[in-house]
Amino acid sequence: MTPGLLTVTPELSASVATRTLTATALLAGIARDFAPAVFANSLGAEDMVLTDLIVKSGLAIEIFSLDTGRLPLETYDLMAAVRQHYGLKLKIFFPQASTVENYVRSHGINAFYESVDLRKACCHMRKVEPLQRALAGKRAWITGLRARQAATRDGLPIREYDAGNGLEKFNPLAEWSEKEVWTYIKQNAVPYNALHDKFYPSIGCAPCTRAISPGEDIRSGRWWWETPESKECGLHVKA
Repeated sequence: MTPGLLTVTPELSASVATRTLTATALLAGIARDFAPAVFANSLGAEDMVLTDLIVKSGLAIEIFSLDTGRLPLETYDLMAAVRQHYGLKLKIFFPQASTVENYVRSHGINAFYESVDLRKACCHMRKVEPLQRALAGKRAWITGLRARQAATRDGLPIREYDAGNGLEKFNPLAEWSEKEVWTYIKQNAVPYNALHDKFYPSIGCAPCTRAISPGEDIRSGRWWWETPESKECGLHVKA
C-alpha cells in the first residue's frame, strides 16, 4: 500500500488523528521519564511516521539507523531525504568490519541463503551487534513495530521490558493498521522509501527482500525462502 493507492475516509482520518495524539503523548512521556531514550529508525513506513512525530514535537529522543552494508539504493536515498526534509542527521551504526570479513571468508558472500543458522548469524553481525552498541547506556528504545506485521509479532505490547538489552522498549504504533500508517504519511507529506511504490511493504537488506504479489502477507517478501515462524533478524526476539 502507498499513498497513491489509499482512499482516506472520514472514519480513517478520525482514527489516525486519535492515534496520533496518543502516540505523541507516549513519545513525550518517554522523552521525559526515560532519558536518555533512542528511536531505532529502520526507514520503513512506520519508522517514518515516528520520525515525523518526534521531529515535529521537538522531543529529546536520539534517532539512529543501522547500515548493514547491504541495504537497497532506495534506502540510502531515503536517508538523504530525511536529512534534507527534516534537517536531521541520523546517527548511523555499522557492523564490525572484521566480523563481516571473517564470515564472508568462512561461508561465502551469500551464505545466508544456505541455512537459517547462517542467515541469523549474518543478521546478528549486521544488525544485532550494532544495535547493542546503539543502545548502550540508554534507558529506553523505541521501535516502529506493529502487531499486524507478522505472525512473530502477534500480541505485541506498546511497552515491554527488553531483558536482552536491559532497558524498556516501546512500540508506539503497535495497534496501528497499515492503512492508518499510510494515511498519516499521505496527510503529512512524510518522505518514504521508493520501494514501497514497487510492492515492497517490508524492506530490509537488498538480498533478503523482494516485492510481493497482491494478497500475499506483508512480510512474505522478507527471507521468503524460510517459514514465517523464523522470519525475525534477532532485533526483536525476546531473550
